[in-house]
Amino acid sequence: MSAPAPVRRRLVIVGSGPAGLTAAIYASRANLAPLVIAGVPSGGQLMLTSDVENYPGFPEGILGPELMDRFRAQAKRFGTEFWEANVTRVDFTHRPFRLEAGLSGTVEADAVIVATGANARWLDLPSEQKLRGKGVSACATCDGFFFKGKELAVVGGGDSAMEEATFLTKFASHVTVIHRRDGFRASRILESRARANPKIGFRLSSEVVEVLGTNSVEGLRVKDLTTGKVETLPVGGLFVAIGHDPATEVFRGALELDEHGYLKTRDLTRTSVEGVFAAGDVYDHRYRQAVSAAGLGCMAALDAEHWLVEQAQPHAPGHVASAPAPSAR
Repeated sequence: MSAPAPVRRRLVIVGSGPAGLTAAIYASRANLAPLVIAGVPSGGQLMLTSDVENYPGFPEGILGPELMDRFRAQAKRFGTEFWEANVTRVDFTHRPFRLEAGLSGTVEADAVIVATGANARWLDLPSEQKLRGKGVSACATCDGFFFKGKELAVVGGGDSAMEEATFLTKFASHVTVIHRRDGFRASRILESRARANPKIGFRLSSEVVEVLGTNSVEGLRVKDLTTGKVETLPVGGLFVAIGHDPATEVFRGALELDEHGYLKTRDLTRTSVEGVFAAGDVYDHRYRQAVSAAGLGCMAALDAEHWLVEQAQPHAPGHVASAPAPSAR
């Protein structure tokens, strides 16, 4: 039995976090009838976040999954189609582009927006997983506000760990940085700044072996890797700052990546392949916020819309079509 013929869409968006869904809202309002290949699980990292209090428009805060449900409902309202699948293979060597999505089928697209995001690295402890969103976090900027007056711990030894620890001192009574090695990978200036902060302490050659607590973090069991001794560190929150992994493996060889696996872009959203755009944490490894990802999703959708219009216009020799005015907001 032959495989079903590919479906054809003007725009395909890969990913369904804040970047992908914002792109879908803008693209669907521009009558591009986008298809979102949402990924499994869908919704991005906010699906693992409890309270979101720094997203504009929600003065009382909102649960991460509820916020993503609202994004999705808004995109569907304007005609966005969804496939609940992962992209398993892409061919960007010629247009129309081709994307395979397992049992959902194959789609040919005139333009593509990649918004697959990046995933925080975790310690892979069962106790850590149980308490994610209940005192275990990978984003101090997102969650530090909830820990006023508490003692906290940060795991990591790079720039992110130093920045997270320093930021958390705005709220915490004390922050302990825990690192497996006997020295840090962080830049000298960030390490010096952290060491100069009287609210930051350090445990080197140490690792967290268990996160204590039932409904919230109540402490950590920390092992000294030199002596083997295990002690309990009483803290009210754990921030894991050991890096992120961009979700770009399926695009390796099809799009240009940097040394860390993030998509390389020019003019903010354009990738190495004309007609393929990027949005959100899949290339933005600096800000990693829902609101900045949403903004990049908006820009990618507008850029894709302009590019598609340019492709449809007959060009006189030597003439480069100018981009149309952005769609009404």
